[in-house]
Amino acid sequence: MSNSSKKSSFLSTSSSAAAVQSAGNATIGNNHQNNIQSTFRKKPIPVGQKGIELQAHINSTLGNNGSLREAVKLPKGEDELEWIAVNVVDFFNALVFLYDVVNTEHCTEKTCPTMCAGPKFEYRWMDGEEIMKPMECSAPVYCGYLFRWVEKQIDDEKIFPKKQGDAFPQDFKKRVKKIATRLFRVYAHLYHSHFKIICALQAEKHLNTIFKHFVYFAVEFSLISSEEMMPLRELVDGVLQAP
Repeated sequence: MSNSSKKSSFLSTSSSAAAVQSAGNATIGNNHQNNIQSTFRKKPIPVGQKGIELQAHINSTLGNNGSLREAVKLPKGEDELEWIAVNVVDFFNALVFLYDVVNTEHCTEKTCPTMCAGPKFEYRWMDGEEIMKPMECSAPVYCGYLFRWVEKQIDDEKIFPKKQGDAFPQDFKKRVKKIATRLFRVYAHLYHSHFKIICALQAEKHLNTIFKHFVYFAVEFSLISSEEMMPLRELVDGVLQAP
């Protein structure tokens, strides 16, 4: 469980809701591959054949210019926990890729000595296993801890079942809320600290689309508290209020 301490509130207009729009894959140079992607490989879809079918439903909906608002809704007759599991793994894979775009050259111990989202919000890492007390650390160190923490849970079949029909743990929704909350913090850091370089790399449409999808899903299933969204309040409100 990581702690956040408020320091100041600001969101650049360059990353306002007006910038959020539907987009395909952004053009991202191969020279930005680094140890994040080599360490964290794309995680497979959970819940077996059912997960593959649910993933196909997501791709079909988005591929046909479907509404992101509609794409996040639980398909009729499907299990809510299976739907959440498939989407959370998808969001994790996407965020690891996005963070990898800036990690090597632009999100370093030197450029980002603390994990923050603007001048008002700072995040400290604690997982209750390896790190028992909130620890101040740089953004790349925080993200490394976070991605390993999420990956460990996704790889645990007792938490994210790999076979269709296997039971989810009773605290699955609670675990997913914590995962979603922490993934949101990485988005907050990217927007506040690295949006200019992401634009320079022509990846902003990709970032905006995935973030918009993530926000709709998190709100639909009440995965992130309003307080945790404060670092990107203006952007989130713009997403939710857009037609």
